[in-house]
Amino acid sequence: MLSPRKLVLLLGAVVAIAAAFSAGGASASSSVIVVNDSSISPRTTTIGGAKVLPTTKTVEHWFGTALDPHNGVTYGFNMVGKDPSLSQTSNIPTDIIPINVVVGGMTFSGSDVVAPTLSSPQFSLNDYTSTPFVTNSTDGLTNNSFTAGGPLSSGNTSNQLEDATMRSQFNKQGTSYHVNLSPVTTHAPITIVVPGDRGTLIQTGRGVIAGDVNIQWWATRIQNLNNSLPYVDQTHLPIYLTNNVMLFVGSNPLNCCVIGFHGAGPVPSHTSNGPQNGNGNQPVQTWAWASYVTPGFFGPISAWALQDIHPLSHEVSEWADDPFINNFVEPWLTPTAPQYGCTNILETGDPVVAIGFAKGTNTFEQGPTPTGTQVADGFYHPEDEVFLPWFMRTAPNTISQPVQGGTDGRYTFMGSLNPYAGFKTAATGC
Repeated sequence: MLSPRKLVLLLGAVVAIAAAFSAGGASASSSVIVVNDSSISPRTTTIGGAKVLPTTKTVEHWFGTALDPHNGVTYGFNMVGKDPSLSQTSNIPTDIIPINVVVGGMTFSGSDVVAPTLSSPQFSLNDYTSTPFVTNSTDGLTNNSFTAGGPLSSGNTSNQLEDATMRSQFNKQGTSYHVNLSPVTTHAPITIVVPGDRGTLIQTGRGVIAGDVNIQWWATRIQNLNNSLPYVDQTHLPIYLTNNVMLFVGSNPLNCCVIGFHGAGPVPSHTSNGPQNGNGNQPVQTWAWASYVTPGFFGPISAWALQDIHPLSHEVSEWADDPFINNFVEPWLTPTAPQYGCTNILETGDPVVAIGFAKGTNTFEQGPTPTGTQVADGFYHPEDEVFLPWFMRTAPNTISQPVQGGTDGRYTFMGSLNPYAGFKTAATGC
């Protein structure tokens, strides 16, 4: 079993991790490690956490509460933007920071994926009334390529992806409530050379090669950039963008693949883990890292949707619904994502990792893989996202957009297009 999602990232223990990496497990070198699809698993994590007050200098956010009728507990939560009941627009300044990563003598250019990312539904305006294709399932547990789509989210006709998702979550489609990533500033690329004892090259069955980097070492690099880049602003969302770079946990490169994380921490210290002590009024920086995924790295049968912006859509949605990584809920567990184990954090993408839909037009890396397998299909592949009522075990018709063709609310953005029975009802416990 792969490690659960909620890793304790002790960023000060890099030396100890390096010693373990050198002493045992698969060694990292410039040679390429060839793996089977079954030996790797897509996952994400979080870094840090912080308490905030209404006066804290940080990203725009609002505070709400929800009663979980299953355990009788009222949970508080912070989310990005303005309270949806106000039906007002929020524009979150966003900084795209491409990182060119050199692993094992091979360069993975974050600069190359800036243009396709900006053209993707994450930043461009799209009509979410329908989708041509969605993840398909034949046994309720294993994705089986894709199937025809259908009606998706009426009332969201010219929106960014996260805006459409948030509007659907609170049944505010067709209103003046918006959460936009705007304005977007693209900064000069940063080059990071990964030492030989911190990363290697990994190749899956279709011949696609990715950089495979130790998560502890990589997280420290991102933390350092947060502390040193002059344009990083607490009221902005910095997005660190890489190209087909995965992370492994611990000392074994085969314990792969973390595809993204989001984080939060007081300024100037970004190296803390968990909610902070103190008065909560110290400036707080939120951020995200995600890798653009080359079509065919993950198996097209087991993870059709896990390509291009899938990790970024995951991280942006989780950042918006849990920006400070302290939105706690009744513990949940789902068979669609056993790699996360039992967790009590409101992370909207974890239950539905590798479940998604087709949207927009993608012209980047649309040819066959090195072995001739045609995985790319001309679309982008955003992730489905789980809504607040699912975590709170509440009837969704009191909060979210009605499911397609019905009056009851939905538990995920895809609604009835999500093929798994576990998202037709509220979350279950561990």
